[in-house]
Amino acid sequence: MRLRVAVLGAGSFGTTVAHLATRNAPTVLWCRRADTADQINREHRNGQYLPEYDLDPSLRATSSLEEAVRDADVLVMGVPSHGMREVLGEVAQSIRPWVPVMSLAKGLEPGTQLRMTEVIREVLPDHPAGALSGPNLAKEILSGYAAASVIAFENPEVARQLQEVFHTGLFRVYTNHDVVGCELGGALKNVIAIAAGMGDGLGVGVNTRSAVITRGLAELTRLGVAMGGEPATFAGLAGVGDLIATCTSEQSRNRHVGEELGRGRTIDEVNASMNQVAEGVKTTRVVMELSAKHDLAMPISSEVNGVLYEGRSARDAYRGLTQRATGAEGDAV
Repeated sequence: MRLRVAVLGAGSFGTTVAHLATRNAPTVLWCRRADTADQINREHRNGQYLPEYDLDPSLRATSSLEEAVRDADVLVMGVPSHGMREVLGEVAQSIRPWVPVMSLAKGLEPGTQLRMTEVIREVLPDHPAGALSGPNLAKEILSGYAAASVIAFENPEVARQLQEVFHTGLFRVYTNHDVVGCELGGALKNVIAIAAGMGDGLGVGVNTRSAVITRGLAELTRLGVAMGGEPATFAGLAGVGDLIATCTSEQSRNRHVGEELGRGRTIDEVNASMNQVAEGVKTTRVVMELSAKHDLAMPISSEVNGVLYEGRSARDAYRGLTQRATGAEGDAV
């Protein structure tokens, strides 16, 4: 019997995951807007987020949350982190018992500092909770380029079964039991991507960008391990793999935010110009709270926070980073 998949959230990556899953399982995509669902069903396109790409004709879309969820054997949450709890509360009215819930969101919940699987467990405590994470730029996947990702569930059998659903063609899916590390790698790298983007906006060069990415990896690994993640995870697809893609690609929303900040725009101006969420903007505040909680130095994240929320300029941030004292490479400087 083929598993039935429901993907909630018709942004670029939610739509892409639904398109991929349709190759292996009957899949329905929930869209907030009825016109988006109608266009996907009629034209097999998502004109708002992916206007240039054809979607699998067998993908079905709906604007009814109850219709999307009621028959699902697998639920994929493609909504942003700040809206996850609200949508899950609505899902609770329709989801069948024990259905696995997999998050695509790469962020942390403001206020609670919770990872998305922790939010899932609070709202749907009897459902296995996991995440899909990795260097997965939606437009490259839809263009047919090879990509790899990680499905993380504590139960290896659940991970293995879902691996078969989402592994297709050139989209390679690996499994990992380290849910904490995979989620944190995906969330924390967005903050570093904003920093890398600021450097690109300032025109600081490849050497500096490489240093920010490398020191950023050390920074997110420190916090990730302190929160229970495994060091090896941050050296894998959900860690350094995702970090590289997000810090270097012109398709990266978080890098774009940083680049615009580097060019002198304010965060309010940048947010107003975007039609999708850059998770790193809200995550930065949470990272600073967590770094204080765990008594860890997070110099790059601190400078990003200064630009986003304390009135500093990107040039000030990079000046602050270059003027910090250096020590051994393993030190938090």
